[in-house]
Amino acid sequence: MNKEFTHEPDADRYVLRLGDEVASVLDYRVLGDAIAMTRAFTNPRHRGSGLAGELVAFAVDDVEATSARHIVPSCWYVAEWFDRHPERTELLRPRTT
Repeated sequence: MNKEFTHEPDADRYVLRLGDEVASVLDYRVLGDAIAMTRAFTNPRHRGSGLAGELVAFAVDDVEATSARHIVPSCWYVAEWFDRHPERTELLRPRTT
């Protein structure tokens, strides 16, 4: 099945679709120079397959590539993702550009 990652800034979220189905969503809030990742959700029938982790990685890459914001992991899942990816923790601190 085809995976499609998108950023939907009007809805303050990142989405992973499998075909036409929304499989995982990552909500966020912009807080000045930070972006708080507030909620990761995966459709129950797709849980346990790593989709949320892929979506968080996509979102982190997007934030890094398109802004100077740092990330606030307000969601437990995002916090654990950063624990598993210590090489990305630089993005948790305010960035100077």
